[in-house]
Amino acid sequence: MRRLFRAQYDRQLAGVCGGIGQYFNIDPTLVRIGVVVLALVTAFFPVLIGYIIAAAIVPNEEDLD
Repeated sequence: MRRLFRAQYDRQLAGVCGGIGQYFNIDPTLVRIGVVVLALVTAFFPVLIGYIIAAAIVPNEEDLD
């Protein structure tokens, strides 16, 4: 069973984009670019709040062992 988690090794800040990329089996760099584009379109604040919430809720990859 697949689970969403924050990436332990493919991380830039909290590992949220790396984890999403691994979950959907796409390059995490594309996820990061999408987040930046979405942040620019929505005036940054909603994406920042969503990222902080995801970093708080989504477990770390090492915590799943």
